[in-house]
Amino acid sequence: MAKPKPIYSRASDYLLLILGPLCSGVAAAGFYTPARITGGGATGIGTILYYLFGLDQGIGMMMINIPLVLFGMKVFGWRYGIKTLVGSVMVSLMTTLVGRLSDYQGFLDTSEPINVLLSAIYGGVLMGVGIGLTMRTGSNTGGSDIVSQVVASKFPVSVGAVSFSVNAVVVCCGGIFLGLQPMLFAIIAMYLSAQLTNFVFMGFGTNMSKAVYILTDSEKIPSISRAVTSRLHRSGTVFEGEGLYTLKARYMLVVIVPNNQLKALLAIVNHEDASAFVFVTEAYEVLGRGFMPIKKALRDD
Repeated sequence: MAKPKPIYSRASDYLLLILGPLCSGVAAAGFYTPARITGGGATGIGTILYYLFGLDQGIGMMMINIPLVLFGMKVFGWRYGIKTLVGSVMVSLMTTLVGRLSDYQGFLDTSEPINVLLSAIYGGVLMGVGIGLTMRTGSNTGGSDIVSQVVASKFPVSVGAVSFSVNAVVVCCGGIFLGLQPMLFAIIAMYLSAQLTNFVFMGFGTNMSKAVYILTDSEKIPSISRAVTSRLHRSGTVFEGEGLYTLKARYMLVVIVPNNQLKALLAIVNHEDASAFVFVTEAYEVLGRGFMPIKKALRDD
Protein backbone atom coordinates (compact mmCIF):
# COMPACT_ATOMS: atom_id res chain seq x y z
CA MET A 1 0.00 0.00 0.00
CA ALA A 2 1.28 3.44 -0.94
CA LYS A 3 2.25 5.73 1.90
CA PRO A 4 -0.05 8.75 2.37
CA LYS A 5 1.38 12.09 1.36
CA PRO A 6 2.65 14.39 4.11
CA ILE A 7 0.22 17.12 5.17
CA TYR A 8 2.34 19.89 3.64
CA SER A 9 2.43 18.01 0.31
CA ARG A 10 -1.34 17.57 0.26
CA ALA A 11 -1.86 21.22 1.17
CA SER A 12 0.41 22.19 -1.71
CA ASP A 13 -1.63 20.02 -4.09
CA TYR A 14 -4.88 21.62 -2.92
CA LEU A 15 -3.42 25.08 -3.42
CA LEU A 16 -2.19 24.22 -6.91
CA LEU A 17 -5.57 22.67 -7.72
CA ILE A 18 -7.10 26.09 -7.08
CA LEU A 19 -4.37 28.28 -8.53
CA GLY A 20 -3.85 26.20 -11.70
CA PRO A 21 -7.50 26.13 -12.82
CA LEU A 22 -7.83 29.81 -11.84
CA CYS A 23 -4.99 30.70 -14.23
CA SER A 24 -6.64 28.61 -16.96
CA GLY A 25 -10.02 30.20 -16.26
CA VAL A 26 -8.56 33.70 -16.50
CA ALA A 27 -6.86 32.74 -19.76
CA ALA A 28 -10.04 31.26 -21.26
CA ALA A 29 -12.67 33.75 -20.08
CA GLY A 30 -10.45 36.81 -19.66
CA PHE A 31 -8.34 36.62 -22.82
CA TYR A 32 -9.30 33.86 -25.27
CA THR A 33 -13.07 34.18 -25.51
CA PRO A 34 -13.33 38.01 -25.58
CA ALA A 35 -10.85 37.98 -28.48
CA ARG A 36 -12.69 35.09 -30.20
CA ILE A 37 -9.58 32.91 -29.87
CA THR A 38 -10.54 29.25 -29.72
CA GLY A 39 -7.39 27.60 -28.39
CA GLY A 40 -7.60 23.81 -28.39
CA GLY A 41 -9.55 21.01 -26.77
CA ALA A 42 -12.61 21.59 -24.61
CA THR A 43 -11.65 25.24 -24.04
CA GLY A 44 -11.79 25.95 -27.76
CA ILE A 45 -15.06 24.10 -28.20
CA GLY A 46 -16.47 26.07 -25.25
CA THR A 47 -15.55 29.32 -27.01
CA ILE A 48 -17.25 28.21 -30.22
CA LEU A 49 -20.42 27.18 -28.36
CA TYR A 50 -20.44 30.50 -26.53
CA TYR A 51 -20.48 32.50 -29.76
CA LEU A 52 -22.79 30.21 -31.72
CA PHE A 53 -25.42 29.52 -29.05
CA GLY A 54 -24.68 31.88 -26.14
CA LEU A 55 -23.86 28.91 -23.91
CA ASP A 56 -21.68 29.73 -20.91
CA GLN A 57 -18.14 28.65 -21.77
CA GLY A 58 -17.52 26.77 -18.54
CA ILE A 59 -20.76 24.82 -18.93
CA GLY A 60 -19.87 24.02 -22.54
CA MET A 61 -16.47 22.73 -21.45
CA MET A 62 -18.10 20.53 -18.82
CA MET A 63 -20.54 19.10 -21.38
CA ILE A 64 -17.57 18.05 -23.49
CA ASN A 65 -15.42 16.77 -20.64
CA ILE A 66 -17.87 14.60 -18.69
CA PRO A 67 -18.42 12.00 -21.48
CA LEU A 68 -14.68 12.01 -22.18
CA VAL A 69 -13.86 11.46 -18.50
CA LEU A 70 -16.26 8.51 -18.35
CA PHE A 71 -14.66 7.08 -21.47
CA GLY A 72 -11.17 7.57 -20.04
CA MET A 73 -12.27 5.94 -16.77
CA LYS A 74 -13.48 2.89 -18.68
CA VAL A 75 -10.08 2.53 -20.38
CA PHE A 76 -7.67 3.51 -17.58
CA GLY A 77 -9.65 2.89 -14.40
CA TRP A 78 -11.40 4.90 -11.73
CA ARG A 79 -8.26 6.50 -10.28
CA TYR A 80 -7.50 8.12 -13.62
CA GLY A 81 -11.14 9.17 -13.96
CA ILE A 82 -11.32 10.82 -10.55
CA LYS A 83 -8.12 12.82 -11.07
CA THR A 84 -9.21 13.94 -14.53
CA LEU A 85 -12.72 14.79 -13.34
CA VAL A 86 -11.39 16.97 -10.52
CA GLY A 87 -9.05 18.88 -12.82
CA SER A 88 -11.60 19.40 -15.59
CA VAL A 89 -14.38 20.42 -13.18
CA MET A 90 -12.13 22.97 -11.47
CA VAL A 91 -11.10 24.53 -14.79
CA SER A 92 -14.73 24.71 -15.92
CA LEU A 93 -15.84 26.29 -12.64
CA MET A 94 -13.06 28.87 -12.72
CA THR A 95 -13.84 29.70 -16.35
CA THR A 96 -17.50 30.27 -15.49
CA LEU A 97 -16.56 32.32 -12.42
CA VAL A 98 -14.19 34.62 -14.32
CA GLY A 99 -16.59 34.81 -17.26
CA ARG A 100 -19.56 35.79 -15.12
CA LEU A 101 -17.54 38.38 -13.17
CA SER A 102 -16.25 39.98 -16.38
CA ASP A 103 -19.34 39.26 -18.49
CA TYR A 104 -16.88 37.63 -20.92
CA GLN A 105 -15.65 41.08 -21.93
CA GLY A 106 -12.11 40.37 -20.79
CA PHE A 107 -9.42 42.78 -19.67
CA LEU A 108 -8.53 44.40 -23.00
CA ASP A 109 -10.40 46.31 -25.67
CA THR A 110 -10.35 43.65 -28.38
CA SER A 111 -11.56 46.10 -31.04
CA GLU A 112 -7.88 47.03 -31.27
CA PRO A 113 -5.90 44.39 -33.25
CA ILE A 114 -2.87 44.79 -30.99
CA ASN A 115 -5.00 43.81 -28.02
CA VAL A 116 -6.09 40.62 -29.79
CA LEU A 117 -2.42 39.75 -30.20
CA LEU A 118 -1.80 40.54 -26.53
CA SER A 119 -4.76 38.34 -25.61
CA ALA A 120 -3.20 35.47 -27.55
CA ILE A 121 0.17 35.99 -25.88
CA TYR A 122 -0.96 36.47 -22.29
CA GLY A 123 -3.82 34.00 -22.63
CA GLY A 124 -1.42 31.36 -23.96
CA VAL A 125 1.06 31.98 -21.15
CA LEU A 126 -1.61 31.84 -18.44
CA MET A 127 -3.24 28.76 -19.96
CA GLY A 128 0.09 26.94 -20.05
CA VAL A 129 0.88 27.90 -16.47
CA GLY A 130 -2.57 26.80 -15.34
CA ILE A 131 -2.40 23.43 -17.08
CA GLY A 132 1.14 22.85 -15.80
CA LEU A 133 0.20 23.62 -12.20
CA THR A 134 -2.86 21.39 -12.43
CA MET A 135 -0.78 18.52 -13.84
CA ARG A 136 1.69 18.83 -10.98
CA THR A 137 -1.09 17.66 -8.64
CA GLY A 138 -1.50 14.47 -10.65
CA SER A 139 -4.70 15.70 -12.33
CA ASN A 140 -5.20 16.90 -15.87
CA THR A 141 -7.67 19.26 -17.48
CA GLY A 142 -9.40 16.70 -19.70
CA GLY A 143 -10.41 17.49 -23.27
CA SER A 144 -7.87 16.51 -25.90
CA ASP A 145 -5.62 15.00 -23.19
CA ILE A 146 -8.12 12.19 -22.64
CA VAL A 147 -8.63 11.54 -26.34
CA SER A 148 -4.90 11.47 -27.07
CA GLN A 149 -4.10 9.15 -24.14
CA VAL A 150 -6.86 6.69 -25.07
CA VAL A 151 -5.90 6.60 -28.75
CA ALA A 152 -2.18 6.26 -27.96
CA SER A 153 -2.94 3.31 -25.65
CA LYS A 154 -4.74 1.48 -28.47
CA PHE A 155 -2.72 2.38 -31.57
CA PRO A 156 0.99 2.92 -32.38
CA VAL A 157 0.82 6.71 -32.34
CA SER A 158 2.22 9.21 -29.89
CA VAL A 159 0.15 11.16 -27.39
CA GLY A 160 1.57 14.40 -28.76
CA ALA A 161 0.60 13.59 -32.35
CA VAL A 162 -3.01 12.79 -31.43
CA SER A 163 -3.29 15.84 -29.18
CA PHE A 164 -1.94 18.08 -31.94
CA SER A 165 -4.42 16.63 -34.46
CA VAL A 166 -7.42 17.07 -32.16
CA ASN A 167 -6.44 20.62 -31.26
CA ALA A 168 -5.81 21.44 -34.92
CA VAL A 169 -9.35 20.35 -35.78
CA VAL A 170 -10.79 22.54 -33.00
CA VAL A 171 -8.74 25.54 -34.12
CA CYS A 172 -9.80 25.04 -37.75
CA CYS A 173 -13.45 24.91 -36.63
CA GLY A 174 -12.82 28.18 -34.82
CA GLY A 175 -11.50 29.62 -38.05
CA ILE A 176 -14.65 28.53 -39.88
CA PHE A 177 -17.11 29.87 -37.32
CA LEU A 178 -15.25 32.81 -35.78
CA GLY A 179 -12.96 34.02 -38.55
CA LEU A 180 -9.50 33.51 -40.01
CA GLN A 181 -7.71 36.17 -37.95
CA PRO A 182 -8.72 34.69 -34.57
CA MET A 183 -7.62 31.28 -35.84
CA LEU A 184 -4.14 32.61 -36.64
CA PHE A 185 -3.91 34.19 -33.22
CA ALA A 186 -5.08 30.89 -31.70
CA ILE A 187 -2.05 29.13 -33.18
CA ILE A 188 0.22 31.59 -31.37
CA ALA A 189 -1.70 31.04 -28.14
CA MET A 190 -1.49 27.25 -28.43
CA TYR A 191 2.26 27.31 -29.05
CA LEU A 192 2.87 29.47 -25.99
CA SER A 193 0.52 27.35 -23.92
CA ALA A 194 2.37 24.13 -24.84
CA GLN A 195 5.77 25.64 -24.01
CA LEU A 196 4.63 27.02 -20.65
CA THR A 197 2.89 23.75 -19.74
CA ASN A 198 6.14 21.86 -20.25
CA PHE A 199 8.15 24.51 -18.43
CA VAL A 200 5.89 24.60 -15.37
CA PHE A 201 5.18 20.86 -15.17
CA MET A 202 8.69 19.62 -15.92
CA GLY A 203 10.71 22.58 -14.72
CA PHE A 204 12.17 23.25 -18.15
CA GLY A 205 10.84 23.89 -21.62
CA THR A 206 10.98 20.80 -23.78
CA ASN A 207 8.39 18.55 -25.35
CA MET A 208 10.68 15.57 -25.83
CA SER A 209 10.30 12.21 -24.14
CA LYS A 210 12.54 10.89 -21.40
CA ALA A 211 14.67 7.76 -21.22
CA VAL A 212 14.60 6.52 -17.62
CA TYR A 213 17.24 4.05 -16.42
CA ILE A 214 16.30 2.24 -13.19
CA LEU A 215 18.95 0.15 -11.44
CA THR A 216 17.54 -2.08 -8.73
CA ASP A 217 17.65 -5.60 -7.28
CA SER A 218 16.20 -8.55 -9.17
CA GLU A 219 13.30 -9.07 -6.74
CA LYS A 220 12.09 -5.49 -7.32
CA ILE A 221 11.96 -5.73 -11.12
CA PRO A 222 8.62 -7.63 -11.40
CA SER A 223 6.67 -5.24 -9.16
CA ILE A 224 8.09 -2.14 -10.88
CA SER A 225 7.41 -3.64 -14.30
CA ARG A 226 3.81 -4.51 -13.42
CA ALA A 227 3.17 -0.99 -12.13
CA VAL A 228 4.67 0.58 -15.25
CA THR A 229 2.57 -1.50 -17.63
CA SER A 230 -0.69 -1.30 -15.66
CA ARG A 231 -0.60 2.35 -14.58
CA LEU A 232 1.35 4.06 -17.34
CA HIS A 233 0.55 1.63 -20.17
CA ARG A 234 4.23 1.64 -21.14
CA SER A 235 6.76 -1.11 -21.63
CA GLY A 236 10.51 -1.37 -21.14
CA THR A 237 13.56 -3.62 -21.30
CA VAL A 238 15.48 -5.31 -18.49
CA PHE A 239 19.28 -5.69 -18.65
CA GLU A 240 21.41 -7.77 -16.29
CA GLY A 241 24.75 -6.46 -15.06
CA GLU A 242 27.17 -6.36 -12.16
CA GLY A 243 27.99 -3.56 -9.72
CA LEU A 244 31.64 -2.45 -9.97
CA TYR A 245 31.93 -1.80 -6.24
CA THR A 246 29.76 -4.55 -4.76
CA LEU A 247 30.42 -7.13 -7.54
CA LYS A 248 26.81 -8.19 -7.03
CA ALA A 249 24.27 -8.80 -9.76
CA ARG A 250 22.22 -5.73 -10.59
CA TYR A 251 19.35 -5.26 -13.00
CA MET A 252 18.55 -2.20 -15.07
CA LEU A 253 15.08 -1.45 -16.37
CA VAL A 254 14.95 1.05 -19.24
CA VAL A 255 11.61 2.80 -19.84
CA ILE A 256 10.80 5.55 -22.36
CA VAL A 257 7.98 7.86 -21.28
CA PRO A 258 6.52 11.17 -22.46
CA ASN A 259 7.35 14.12 -20.23
CA ASN A 260 3.93 14.13 -18.60
CA GLN A 261 4.44 10.59 -17.27
CA LEU A 262 7.91 11.07 -15.78
CA LYS A 263 6.66 12.13 -12.34
CA ALA A 264 4.30 9.17 -12.16
CA LEU A 265 7.12 6.77 -13.13
CA LEU A 266 9.43 8.17 -10.45
CA ALA A 267 6.63 7.81 -7.90
CA ILE A 268 6.28 4.13 -8.84
CA VAL A 269 10.02 3.54 -8.43
CA ASN A 270 10.10 5.37 -5.11
CA HIS A 271 7.21 3.29 -3.80
CA GLU A 272 8.61 -0.05 -4.94
CA ASP A 273 12.29 0.59 -4.15
CA ALA A 274 13.24 3.91 -2.57
CA SER A 275 16.95 2.90 -2.69
CA ALA A 276 16.96 2.34 -6.46
CA PHE A 277 19.47 4.28 -8.57
CA VAL A 278 17.75 6.24 -11.34
CA PHE A 279 19.02 8.55 -14.01
CA VAL A 280 17.01 10.34 -16.69
CA THR A 281 18.13 11.51 -20.13
CA GLU A 282 16.45 13.30 -23.02
CA ALA A 283 15.05 11.08 -25.76
CA TYR A 284 15.04 13.48 -28.68
CA GLU A 285 13.48 11.08 -31.16
CA VAL A 286 11.45 8.10 -29.99
CA LEU A 287 10.32 5.66 -32.66
CA GLY A 288 8.16 2.56 -32.45
CA ARG A 289 4.97 1.39 -30.76
CA GLY A 290 3.31 4.08 -28.69
CA PHE A 291 5.43 6.80 -30.29
CA MET A 292 6.23 7.88 -33.84
CA PRO A 293 6.29 4.99 -36.35
CA ILE A 294 9.77 4.30 -37.75
CA LYS A 295 8.51 4.50 -41.34
CA LYS A 296 7.27 8.02 -40.70
CA ALA A 297 10.75 9.11 -39.62
CA LEU A 298 12.19 7.59 -42.82
CA ARG A 299 9.61 9.15 -45.10
CA ASP A 300 10.93 11.72 -47.52
CA ASP A 301 9.55 15.21 -46.97
